[in-house]
This record gives sequence, structure tokens and C-alpha cells, in this order.
Amino acid sequence: MGCCVSFAQHTTCAIDPNIRTLRVRAMSETIESTGMVQRPYLVLGENGIIDGTEPENTLEISFDYLSHDTKQYTYRVLHCDRNWQESPISSFEYLDGFTTNDIVDYELSMNTQQEYTHYWLEFPNADMQLKASGNYVLQIYQDGDQSQVVAQVCFQVVEPIVSIEAKVRGNTDMEFNGRYQQLDIDVMTHHLNLRNPQDVSIVVQQNGRRDNQVVLHNPTFVEPNRLRYINQKSLIFEAGNEYRHFDTYSLYYAGYHVNRIQYAQGEYHALLEVDELRGTMAKGAGREGTVYLTERDANGQWMVNCEKADYVDTEAEYMWVHFVLPVATPVMDGYVFVGGELFGNQYIAQNRMEYDSDEKCYYLYAYLKQGGYDYMYYVVSPANGAVALPLEGSHWQTENEYDIWVYYRPFGGRYDRLVGKK
Repeated sequence: MGCCVSFAQHTTCAIDPNIRTLRVRAMSETIESTGMVQRPYLVLGENGIIDGTEPENTLEISFDYLSHDTKQYTYRVLHCDRNWQESPISSFEYLDGFTTNDIVDYELSMNTQQEYTHYWLEFPNADMQLKASGNYVLQIYQDGDQSQVVAQVCFQVVEPIVSIEAKVRGNTDMEFNGRYQQLDIDVMTHHLNLRNPQDVSIVVQQNGRRDNQVVLHNPTFVEPNRLRYINQKSLIFEAGNEYRHFDTYSLYYAGYHVNRIQYAQGEYHALLEVDELRGTMAKGAGREGTVYLTERDANGQWMVNCEKADYVDTEAEYMWVHFVLPVATPVMDGYVFVGGELFGNQYIAQNRMEYDSDEKCYYLYAYLKQGGYDYMYYVVSPANGAVALPLEGSHWQTENEYDIWVYYRPFGGRYDRLVGKK
């Protein structure tokens, strides 16, 4: 699978290549059948424990194994510091109940060309409850062997002690209304009994991405009961563009942005419409790319969906999705990837595009479950990370979702508490 080999990578991902469609949702979303894969988190209430009795404060974790041969899966939960390294505290300090638990719920796929087994679990639950805030990694392993980790889920537990105010603006400290967005953040610390501002650190993420996240340790201003992070250059983000999207809900009809569906040698193929460049590499583009157009998107998220199904999790088909992006000359200063939550916001072999010098285009074939997906094209290099500007453009008007996490660890504290989220 590439880079995702340990929870130090701090991202939700499948490690076994036969595990697909790893999904994390709030149970309330499952009950309401909205289906959208979100970026949920849990909240530690006044009673100091999360026991899984509230659907809006319980996670449903699910995945498919590409076979009808059932597996024995077990999971454990590890508490981590703000950098996603394992905390020194014992499991008794953050868990009530068992330290490991088996995944007992599964169903076989029905009437699908690709046979798969759908597994799911609810967490926390009657066997395992949480009682400390912070970062967590839920590791799923096979045959009772904790060295055989096949997938991991990263999530956070918040104890809402501080309040956060923030705004996004296009007139940044780098330029006025161009390619970037800048955040200004105020953290209200009335109930924190804060003595040293250095005890607080802030993590900011754009559209659930962790590759370009920002970590702040020093506020710009320290006021009574307020920390201000104003005009900090580290809070300037490439704005990017609205996500592209497609819908493969049908095996017989072309959904949104799908040119046609083909069936060959026992497999389905969804050939997407050929995409057009929107960035600075497009013909006649300006310094921000082509003209910005407002378009509704889900900020990189996705959902499983198929027509005429009673239970999409076991009736949706897998198909090869064909991405094509015409580019006259290959990118020389990096690799091209298809990005978004459909690939866990990672840049690995599974979503790296190849260049066809005869057809003068980048292409990728990805094996995905039927549904609706957001995606974006990025140029990735060691020097610049993942950049949207060359292929997608970057506009200050782009509607992005920013998550702000506030961690607190006073002198003598043994773990990083997560005391606020916005």
C-alpha cells in the first residue's frame, strides 16, 4: 500500500490491500441514512465517559474485505499525544472495560461480480468506553496477532473547555485577494486556568488533510482569558479550487461526470468524462488559473450509493474508475496524484497517475465501490508538498472547510488533553 504502515502516520487507512472502503461515520448519520463519510469526533461530557449509548457520540467503523472468506479481526485502542505518538499513560487511564475486542458483525456481498465481506463495529460500546480526551488510534489486526495490523482509524475526543472564534480571509499577508486564504483565531481560556501560553498548541487542517496541516505553539497576543493568533504566515493556506466529483450509482446508466459504463472480463469499468485543466498549466490561464466558478462540493468527501438496493453496503458493486487529465507536457518537478478522502488524503502508489506520452495525458485506474466521490488533482514534490495551483488553480473565493483543534498540556501533565474544536 505504500506509506501507511504505522499509526505514526496519523491517518485513517487500510494497510492490507484487500481491505477497501474503510469508512468512519457518526452513528447518527448511519441511522438517518445520509451515507456521507464525514470527519466525526467524540465529545467527553460532564460525566467524564463516552459509553456508546448516544448515536451522535458513537462511531460506526466499517470496511470490505475482497473475498467471501471470512477473517477473524480484533481491535484495540491506543491513546496518542498531539503528534500521534503513543502516550505514556496506561490503558486504565483512558479506557473502561476490555482493552481488546473482536469484530463480530459482518455480511457477505449479494449479487455482485466482486465478492466481498462487509465488516463493521460501533465504538465506544458496552465492552469498551473512553474517559480521556486527546488523539486516538483504533488498530484492527488479524488472527489475534497485534503485529498483523490490517487497518487503522484515527479519531479525536474533545472535552470542550475553551471556546474558539475564527475567520477566513482572502486578503492575506502574502497578497491581496489572490491564490491564498488566511485564518485568524481567538481561543477563549476562561475555564482553563491557564498559567503559561506555551502549554497550549493548536492544529489547523484544511478539508481533513493532514499533509498541509499547521501546528501553532506561540500566540501573536496574550490577553486576559484570550490567546490571539493573528497575521501569522503559517496560517496562510493555498486556497485551491472546488473539488471535482462523479457519481457511479448505476451499472447501466452514466451518472454525473461518467461518460459510459463498460463490462469486460467479469469486471465493471466507469470511464469518466475527460477532465480539463483549471490551473496555471491550462492554455490562456492567469496566475490563479482559469476563471473561478462557484460549484457545490463536499470538500473532498464521498459516500457509497447504488440504485435499486435495500442495503448498499453489501449490494454496491466495485468497478474500475478511469481518470483522464490531458496535459501537453508531463510535470517535471513532481508527481501527479488524484487526491481527496477517497484515498484517505494520502499520496501513495494507489492514487499516483501515469503519463501517456502518445495520448499526452495523465491517467489512473482506481478500484472503487459504487457511490459519489469528490476528487482533486495535485502536483506532489518533496520541496512543495501537494500543490493544486498547476492543475486545478487556486482562488481565494474557494469554499474550504477548516478544522481547529486546541491541545493543552500543563507543566507536569502526562498527556495532551484536547480541550477545544471548531
